[in-house]
Amino acid sequence: MTTLAPSPSPSPSPPLTPSPPFGSRPTAVADLLRTARWGTTLSLGPEDRRRMETSRASLTALAARRPVYGLTRGFGPLVDYEADQDPHVQGTGLLDHLTAGQGPALPPEVTRTMVLLRLRGMLLGHSAVAVEVWEALAAQWNAGFTPVVPQDGSLSASGDLVPLAHAAQAAAGRGAAWQRTAGGDWEQVPAERALRDLGLPAVRWDARSALAFANGTSASLARALHNHARLDALTRAVAVGSGHLAGLLGSSPEPYDDRLSAVRRHPGQRRAAAVIREARDAVVHDTGAARRLQEPYSLRCAPQVVGAVLDQLSFQGAVLATEGEGTTDNPVFVDGDVLHGGNFHAAPVALAGEQHMLCLHQLAYLAERQLHLVLDPQHNGGLPPMLTPAPGRQSGLAGVQIAAGSHLGAIRQHGYPASFTPVPTNLGNQDHVPLALNGANAVSGALDRAWWIVASLYMALTQYAHLGDVTPPAGIWAELAADWIPLDRDRPLADEVADTARRVERHFTTPRER
Repeated sequence: MTTLAPSPSPSPSPPLTPSPPFGSRPTAVADLLRTARWGTTLSLGPEDRRRMETSRASLTALAARRPVYGLTRGFGPLVDYEADQDPHVQGTGLLDHLTAGQGPALPPEVTRTMVLLRLRGMLLGHSAVAVEVWEALAAQWNAGFTPVVPQDGSLSASGDLVPLAHAAQAAAGRGAAWQRTAGGDWEQVPAERALRDLGLPAVRWDARSALAFANGTSASLARALHNHARLDALTRAVAVGSGHLAGLLGSSPEPYDDRLSAVRRHPGQRRAAAVIREARDAVVHDTGAARRLQEPYSLRCAPQVVGAVLDQLSFQGAVLATEGEGTTDNPVFVDGDVLHGGNFHAAPVALAGEQHMLCLHQLAYLAERQLHLVLDPQHNGGLPPMLTPAPGRQSGLAGVQIAAGSHLGAIRQHGYPASFTPVPTNLGNQDHVPLALNGANAVSGALDRAWWIVASLYMALTQYAHLGDVTPPAGIWAELAADWIPLDRDRPLADEVADTARRVERHFTTPRER
């Protein structure tokens, strides 16, 4: 008989310091987004030029002896028909029929990231894009030219065809572009005017370059990358809020002990516990009321919930960064050959985005339940219900809690996986589609709601500190307390929730908090 010796216990180790939750590639997503900021520039190096010119020459040779999708043949289900012999007519027709998006525009920063991703992918030399087209696009991007792109209308299957077509049209001087006003706000102007104001020429699209630009996952990926960064900040905000609540209530430190997390061995849980522990220790407060041996799960299990999100973010961040570094196009040119395939299918982005939704729901759910604890005198150490000093005559944060419950319900309502919803289209050519951009758009809206819930919790914790005469620790709590008008009398709080959400998100997005 074989006997198994017990695994050795992990040796004690000091608490881990908080770090960005991206696993073995801690800055991959952050680096991608940093390169997309206004003021950064792209240039074509000698090796980049050689790859692109070699790919373009291979395309010309191949097209002379065999069919090439989108160049000698039509698009999508029309691949059996011959293309227009004028590549510029063919390219313009591609973009024209795909310019069919609807809905609100993607945020300018998302669109700028989207165009950057297309330009980076083209540099790899597998798309046979004309060098002069790339250089014209890069000059526009370097100057800050940013197309207006509607967020709705992509299947994310043959890439994000519709939104990328809108961007390509703007680059050609058609459609609309974003332009900053004197006050720093964004306004939409004709793309032709925006290019003229920048002194830049419009792009003249040929068939292969137009298809290479439109045939990628860059719209859904850009949206997912920005969602990922916002979710990263939300995760830390919830961890800090959990610790601050535990400290205000005088809860036991045992659930946040590093030894407890170490024996479970999930790295995210250890990181989460460390952040919670640090926030708790900064505001240990004796309420004078005895606490239960074990707190409700929304406090006791906060390291497990936040930690699980951190571990998921680590994996999803690696998936998204890999997508941003590769070639998402069809056909693809490799070693002098043309390969017709499906590198434009955005399944990796779609699944990462759906995991984003699951993760943000867990955080929003946790924060909403913690909001309940701090408002309920059975759990909040004996302070008044709804944290109003005059129960009955006043209602305190009751309305804020009601709205938070609605926001959580809406997150659940819109959290259905987009990849569960497609139907075959394009004459059956696109019979399996991931709808990654639909999913990423839903995540973006859900993140807004999650931040409103977290803001509601932060407002309640600030009111709690006021009623309990607790000196807030330095940082976000001291900043909020300095501007907080104590809720000694009921007042409309809608604008304060929105303002606090923006303020807290900005705080946890800064480098010092990352």
